[in-house]
Amino acid sequence: MSVTTEIIPVDAARPHPSGDQFHISHDGPGQQRHRATVTQVGAALREYSVDGRDVVVPFGADEISPVFNCAVLLPWPNRLRDGSYEYDGVTHQLPLTEPARNTALHGLAAWERWSVVEHTGSTVTLELELVARPGYPFQLVAQMHYALSDAGLEVRLDVTNVGPSKAPYGCGFHPWLSTGGADLDECTVRLDARTRVTTDERLLPTGTEPASGSYDLREPRSAAGLDLDDAYVDVVRDDDGRSWAHLTGPDGRTAAVWMDESQDVWQVCTGDHIAPAYRRMGLAAEPMTCVADAFRTGERLVHLAPGERHGVRWGMTLL
Repeated sequence: MSVTTEIIPVDAARPHPSGDQFHISHDGPGQQRHRATVTQVGAALREYSVDGRDVVVPFGADEISPVFNCAVLLPWPNRLRDGSYEYDGVTHQLPLTEPARNTALHGLAAWERWSVVEHTGSTVTLELELVARPGYPFQLVAQMHYALSDAGLEVRLDVTNVGPSKAPYGCGFHPWLSTGGADLDECTVRLDARTRVTTDERLLPTGTEPASGSYDLREPRSAAGLDLDDAYVDVVRDDDGRSWAHLTGPDGRTAAVWMDESQDVWQVCTGDHIAPAYRRMGLAAEPMTCVADAFRTGERLVHLAPGERHGVRWGMTLL
């Protein structure tokens, strides 16, 4: 008995690795042009620019997001030790997605295809039904909303527990701020936070200490010589309740990220220890609700009751 293998031609309109592309735009005062693209896969912000100057490091539609570029990190951000945790007396084991450190990294949503809920000229909302699975047997529905305005880009994430039991939960986001084409060493960094989270060799938390020396970023500091992959707490807020991270290029423009009171953790990374092709390509300035290993430590962990919703709000602009 012979078996015939049929090769079906691939359509030229095959999907991008990042899925469908949702373009949004806004023209502000003086014809200031805000342009952004959000992807179906991961609901990630693939690009955002103001007057042609990148605010985040972009990646191509035909690329896999290189280093979690602008990824949505849920139901946990950062690392989980050994991918294992106990919740309500039950031990759960997740896949180890960062084998070198034996951790489960950045949640479950970044590589899922989200569904479009609404898409207008300046806004897009995507939704993900996160199904129960081994290691995380909880059911969540997440909605990501992006909106451009004169003030820049505002982002909201709303997550509802639609399952029958309480669920452990945290979230974060992974924008890589752009240098505007310059070397990172030519830029300055500022971060509104007073306290640094100390870590072990696996970048898992061991405690906290006052941010001092090269770790004190409350005043603009040259990025030259900075080697960061650190979480910060005890954030500083302005009169509007926002905490900010700034990356200022030699062109005088500042790529800026803010978070409101719904989040109180920053993670900043200069990318010194990632794949060589992307090393020090920008500054990751990541708003988060909790530090690494929260499923195990319980620190800042959200316990979502059935039917309960949790929302966060943050944004970015070019100053």
